[in-house]
Amino acid sequence: MRRYIGKRALTGLLCIAMSLCINFFIIHAAPGDPIRLLAGTDTPSPEMVEALTEKYGLDQDLHIQFIRYVGNLLKGDMGTSIYTNEPVAKEIMDRLLPTILLALTASLTALILGTLLGIFCARHVGSKLDMAFGSVSYLFDSTPSFWLGLMLILVFASTLRILPTAGMVDLRAGHTGFAYVLDVAKHLILPGLSLSLTLIPYYFRIARSSVIQVMNEDFITTLRATGAPENFIFNRYVFRNAILPTVTIFGIQLAFLITGASIVEIVFSWPGLGSFMMTAISRRDYPLLMGIYLVMSICVAVMMIVVDVLYSALDPRISHEAQK
Repeated sequence: MRRYIGKRALTGLLCIAMSLCINFFIIHAAPGDPIRLLAGTDTPSPEMVEALTEKYGLDQDLHIQFIRYVGNLLKGDMGTSIYTNEPVAKEIMDRLLPTILLALTASLTALILGTLLGIFCARHVGSKLDMAFGSVSYLFDSTPSFWLGLMLILVFASTLRILPTAGMVDLRAGHTGFAYVLDVAKHLILPGLSLSLTLIPYYFRIARSSVIQVMNEDFITTLRATGAPENFIFNRYVFRNAILPTVTIFGIQLAFLITGASIVEIVFSWPGLGSFMMTAISRRDYPLLMGIYLVMSICVAVMMIVVDVLYSALDPRISHEAQK
């Protein structure tokens, strides 16, 4: 297992390195000049443009900039934001925890509810509830998360006035301790609900189809013929085999949600990394964008390794020792 994890870690590092190279050259090749945006005028003075360009090293050849960036990165320096003049690592860390909180809450909620509903419908195929849940899942699957967020704000914030519309905390209240935790949880409800409702259909359909497929396998029919109880068959054999595709989807979606929940974060003014990435794109903030994309690639690589390890724990038939 250790050797396999080492090989997967090496593969992950190679993927991160390739992503780093591709993102660097694509970002710098995109239209727009961050220096002119930073200057803040339609006709900035040539002296100002030249000074700022030299300050941020944009006057050098692209390959020289890349070599310098990688060298600084190996030293633990992700660079300085062109727009805020703050360290990129600090800017990202300030917004990474709120995004992880939002993504993890939405993913776990969708995983639990979607899987439970999928298992229930798989064990009652063709029933009225199965047809109803299936129709509702298609409805939410086709609903954009930003539109759903706006509707939730309209109902629960503007009309009923029971939940806040935006932000992560009430700055005017100045809560501390447990009151602060409750305030964060209250602000988390609407954005978390917007994301989880659009994710539940994925887990619902995958869990339902996987359970139905495993329950129709020959070895399940044999177990039933021996007189084994249905609950014993499901808990011991069906569930562990059917849960594997759900684990894969959870790992992939959680990795991408960490930096992919930008639309929902913008709708609810959630101070996360996704909305911050959109701001960095509009400002052409090269170092900040590189840092965000680096975090995204690391998240994906780490989650893929975690998923592979969970696979072997859930299904003993999967042996990584044979892959030496």
